[in-house]
Amino acid sequence: MPHSSRRPASVRSRRSRRPTTVLLVALTLLALVSAIVAGVLGITPGPGPGITPVPVPGITSWPAPIASPIPGTGAGTSSVTATGDAADLLATLPVKGKAPKTGYDRTGVFGSTWRDVDDNGCDTRNDILARDLTAIVTDETCRVLSGTLLAPYTGESVVFERGEATSRLVQIDHLVALSNAWQTGAQQLDQAERIALANDPLNLLASDGSSNSQKGDGDAATWLPAQKSFRCEYVARQISVKAAYGLWVAPAEHDAMGRVLFSCPGQTAYSDAHGID
Repeated sequence: MPHSSRRPASVRSRRSRRPTTVLLVALTLLALVSAIVAGVLGITPGPGPGITPVPVPGITSWPAPIASPIPGTGAGTSSVTATGDAADLLATLPVKGKAPKTGYDRTGVFGSTWRDVDDNGCDTRNDILARDLTAIVTDETCRVLSGTLLAPYTGESVVFERGEATSRLVQIDHLVALSNAWQTGAQQLDQAERIALANDPLNLLASDGSSNSQKGDGDAATWLPAQKSFRCEYVARQISVKAAYGLWVAPAEHDAMGRVLFSCPGQTAYSDAHGID
């Protein structure tokens, strides 16, 4: 009797299940890899419950939310007053490309570093150190000799000691860098207005030297504070400065600001109505 070429049903059944099993394993591995990548990159499906998107012209999609600022943790806000909604103010700023940097010279167009613009007997650097540091010690005039900074860009504590080798550990940052201001409208300001911008407490913040060096003249599209809880205030103050001095924002800068503000609906804008105390 000739042998049948047909295999037993049990063998055929096992083979027919193999493609399905392989597919299930592949899908499981793909889901696992996706979850791991999402965890590493900090990707979430979208805004959490109760978060309403802030309408900002030109922004159609948003990244994962960034934590809102914690009240009282932002350095340098003691003389800065909240005034309205930052997203609304952003919507009023012109959006266009940066002008050439031609003609920019720090002291030539913005005046000598750290003037006493408010005639209180102290230069601007010492005014800001006295405002933003705690446990300060000053000399018989108003020079800050030592103090402690809760660095807003990192959240770390930095001890300040005046001295050739130590003073640079705490620096004064222009939130809107002066070269950025020059390329986004400050060329059209007169000298007195540019000096005011360079010494405006709203645009100044004591920071750790490392962060200030990393930032350079970057805008919100190229640099944001490592401490995410400070990003909303940081961007809101940049917007407030640009609005106060009639400056514009570059397209990428505008979009980056909008993405940050999306994470903190109702974030206020600021003014410096009270000056430095």
